[in-house]
Amino acid sequence: MKLKELEGYLQDVAVFTDPKIKLEQYPTTPHLAARMLYTAHTTYDDIENKAVGDMGCGCGILSIAAAMLGSSYNVGFDIDPDAIAIAQENCEEFEIEMDFILTDLSATPAPAIMANGEENARGPYEMMKGKLDTILMNPPFGTKLKGIDMVFLKKGIDLANHAVYSLHKTSTRDHILKKAKEWGVECEVVAELRYNLDKSYKFHKKQSMDIAVDFLRFEKKPRPEKSE
Repeated sequence: MKLKELEGYLQDVAVFTDPKIKLEQYPTTPHLAARMLYTAHTTYDDIENKAVGDMGCGCGILSIAAAMLGSSYNVGFDIDPDAIAIAQENCEEFEIEMDFILTDLSATPAPAIMANGEENARGPYEMMKGKLDTILMNPPFGTKLKGIDMVFLKKGIDLANHAVYSLHKTSTRDHILKKAKEWGVECEVVAELRYNLDKSYKFHKKQSMDIAVDFLRFEKKPRPEKSE
C-alpha cells in the first residue's frame, strides 16, 4: 500500500463528536497518522506481523493504519468510554479486529476494564507485559495536566518489547532526549512535522492552528545476557 493510498483510506475514520478538553482530545489527522505508520512500517519494519498497542487510542486511527499495514494484533488503551465506542465503530466500518482496554494511563496501576465489561485485576500493564512489540501514541501535550505527556511515554516504553512511536511538541525535544537517556532507550527524531489543529473548543479563537511537533522513535536496547 502506498502512502497516499493509506492517507486516503484514513480520511474516512470518524472523529470525536464532543471532545473533552480535560483529556486534551484532538484527533490525529490522516496526514500525520499515515506518515507515522508508513514510516514505522517501511523504514523500521515495526508494524507488519507485529503486536501493536495504541496508548490513548482515541478514535483508533493509528491502530486502523497499523492493521492496514499488516499488524498481527492491535489493542487500544483509553480512559474515555465514548472515545472507545467511536473507535469500535471505526473498526467495524473498516472490518478490523481490535481489543480495547478502558484504563487511566495517568494513574497508578489499577484494574483494567475490557471493552466487553470484563475486569482484570492485574491491570493493563501486567496483562500486556511482554506481548506488544510496538507502541504507538499521540499523547496529550500536557496543556491541562502538566507532565502527562511524559507519563504516557514512560508507560509506553515500559510496555513495548522493542519500539515506541510518539508525537511531542518540538519545544520539549531537549527534555525528552534527556529523559530517554535516563531511561536507557535510544531516541531518534524521525521527522519535524506540523500538527494542524482545527477549532475544536469554544475558547479557540482561530479556525485552525499549526503546532510544530517532533515525530519520535524510541528503541529499547537489548538487555545484556547474564554470564554463567
